[in-house]
Amino acid sequence: GIRGSLSETTPRRRDRGNGLIMNGSNQNLSTEQIYKNLVVIWLGLFISQLIFLVVIYFVDPNVFRLDLNKPVIDQNAALILIFAVVGVFNLVLSFALKRKFLNQAVSDQDVSLVQTAMIVGSALCETVPLFGLMLAFVAEDPYFFIWCAAGLLGMILPFPLRTSLLDASFKKGA
Repeated sequence: GIRGSLSETTPRRRDRGNGLIMNGSNQNLSTEQIYKNLVVIWLGLFISQLIFLVVIYFVDPNVFRLDLNKPVIDQNAALILIFAVVGVFNLVLSFALKRKFLNQAVSDQDVSLVQTAMIVGSALCETVPLFGLMLAFVAEDPYFFIWCAAGLLGMILPFPLRTSLLDASFKKGA
């Protein structure tokens, strides 16, 4: 794995004297180092969504020719509606779980939950462009880009913030 990354199974504690986070491997990580790791992970997940568009283009570039005369919902209405419901559900769930993990990170003073919040939120958002990818190939849906845009927008929102790490590292009022 990534050296210095936080895993769910590695116990951590904050050393109140020097501002470093201790993990189970006796490696000290500053909040800045943890933040940089989170940004790299987030960037990888974000770029993977852009790769979906590249894959669609190389497999079938004709899908990118938008025909505005074609109805949004055609003979594949059931499939499109199922994907729409599941996609919206996943987006809403990603925000709810991110908020839950961030709140728990602050209350438990566990910075690893900040990483969990970002990864779970991003992974659920990544399902939406996957639905668009499937619709582009299976249903030849010319509006697949809406799915990609929704997923990318959803990915921007769980961008890791330093304040989340700081809040999980320092007890407020202490």
